[in-house]
Amino acid sequence: MSKSILKEKSFRFAVRIVELSRFLVDESREFVLSKQILKSGTAIGALIREAEFAQSRADFISKMSIALKEANETDYWLDILQESKYINESIYNSLKKDCDEIISMLVATVKTSKRNK
Repeated sequence: MSKSILKEKSFRFAVRIVELSRFLVDESREFVLSKQILKSGTAIGALIREAEFAQSRADFISKMSIALKEANETDYWLDILQESKYINESIYNSLKKDCDEIISMLVATVKTSKRNK
């Protein structure tokens, strides 16, 4: 159940990141940071999807751990975008909340998977 929630949450987050990237390019003419957050923010869900068909428990843990790293990187880019005033506090808080939830879910998934090895 939680994996499908994580899958859905990460997909919705990726869509929001695509929209953010489009906004940054169209409205702020920002091309570097927008590509960075686009790459890491969409990779989270892609890795979670890959983990669904992992070849082994170790492969599953690896993919989920990489998804966690990408989520952490996305969190970093959100902080940079907010501090540099490319996004307002409202957008930042909303995306940050979603990113933090995904990170928490990924941490729990990786810990549980390692424990049940």
